[in-house]
Amino acid sequence: MKLITAIVKPFKLDDVREALSEIGVSGVTVTEVKGFGRQKGHTELYRGAEYVVDFLPKVKVEIAIGDEQAESAIVAISKAANTGKIGDGKIFVSNLEQVIRIRTGETGNEAI
Repeated sequence: MKLITAIVKPFKLDDVREALSEIGVSGVTVTEVKGFGRQKGHTELYRGAEYVVDFLPKVKVEIAIGDEQAESAIVAISKAANTGKIGDGKIFVSNLEQVIRIRTGETGNEAI
């Protein structure tokens, strides 16, 4: 089992969700986050004063998925979130040791 964490631009969230639905992913957790990478933020003008926006709004998408679906989920996220511009985001993949569904007590792939 894998935990896939993707940081994407907010306006790409619907595209990512649709791409994951098409490959049969049924559960996704989404969190609004802020951060920066190579973009290093940007400057904005507000009421005549210039200020630096260090942290840019992003969306974190988390998916617990079986090993057999992991690669197709990574490809789906990559294609859906890609704009070709700086700041498209990152995908992190880590191993899940155990998953337990609280309601039924199911474990492993059955719990996903």
